[in-house]
Amino acid sequence: MAVLKLQSLKPRPISELSMKVGSIRCYVSSCRAVLLPRFGGPEVLQLRPDVPVPDLKPNEVLVRARAVSINPLDTRMRSGYGRSIFEPLLPLILGRDVSGEVAAVGASVKSLTVGQEVFGALHPTALRGTYTDYAILTEDELSPKPASLTHVEASAIPFAALTAWRALKSTARITEGQRLLVIGGGGAVGFSAIQIAVAAGCHVTTTCGNQSINRLIAAGAEQAVDYTSEDIESVIKEKFDAVLDTIGVPETERIGINLLNRGGHYMTLQGEAAALSDRYGLPIGLPAATAVLFKKRIRYKFSHGIEYSWIYMRADSEGLHEIRRLSEAGKLSIPVEKTFSVTQVREAHEAKDKKQILGKVVLELD
Repeated sequence: MAVLKLQSLKPRPISELSMKVGSIRCYVSSCRAVLLPRFGGPEVLQLRPDVPVPDLKPNEVLVRARAVSINPLDTRMRSGYGRSIFEPLLPLILGRDVSGEVAAVGASVKSLTVGQEVFGALHPTALRGTYTDYAILTEDELSPKPASLTHVEASAIPFAALTAWRALKSTARITEGQRLLVIGGGGAVGFSAIQIAVAAGCHVTTTCGNQSINRLIAAGAEQAVDYTSEDIESVIKEKFDAVLDTIGVPETERIGINLLNRGGHYMTLQGEAAALSDRYGLPIGLPAATAVLFKKRIRYKFSHGIEYSWIYMRADSEGLHEIRRLSEAGKLSIPVEKTFSVTQVREAHEAKDKKQILGKVVLELD
């Protein structure tokens, strides 16, 4: 399918930009985007008006972004996490989550149409992220936006929920009646995991700070333990079929492993692949990470009879559509604590760095 580019430095309404003329789909060739030219603090982020919009591949979708959420991965990448992988490829566009409208589609895209409201998330290693007026995602990374949610509300969900989905559904394969422990249920991934597990008919226990207890109980957790004032191992008396550890320090790993039934799954978000690659470089770091993971899997298999996994978000079309269904049914949501204009991206990152805002932060693009 041929593509005709239209020159534009400022975003215009979808009706002006996304039009189908025979077999030609038209879209802008440049737009605003937040660039990361080097690693550092929030001050390194640059909002530029004329960042190129690449040609669409056959399976890709151009999305006019209306809201994008800030994930911990964004602030960590900005600070240098994954340096060994990303530094040769600077400048980057940060951002994984997006909610907006379809502006154009690639030749092989069948499930989405121009003008349709969508939400979705890019994989963790994407170089061109979503802090931009026009984001590019594959068809499998997008789903129709839940009609009951605003773009701000929808943008907070996909990356965190898909991370939790991969842990619970693809790795642990939780089933009705099983028991799940979420270590760190107050964050977006942990909160998503609680809601997904409850919707699947599981019994959920979680650890969290005191300020999150009521919210997690309301989401369906049967027990919420304040790790700041209670001894987790003394308070929790039962064993679990799966443990999702969103904190991933040695102490929470030890606790999680010891609270598992034989045959259970321990899953941590804090895999060491990027950290070891940054420390030793890709040629040494990646093999070292593989060796660490293999060693832990073997050790815990023989010592405790459990499965051990590092969890990363990945595109999952089936999972995203189920997340949409749960959101539509009011069974899955991630509260947004504050919104910023994309022109205030530095302020938003600074607030997250200083822990001035503990909940979800969303950037709006007008």
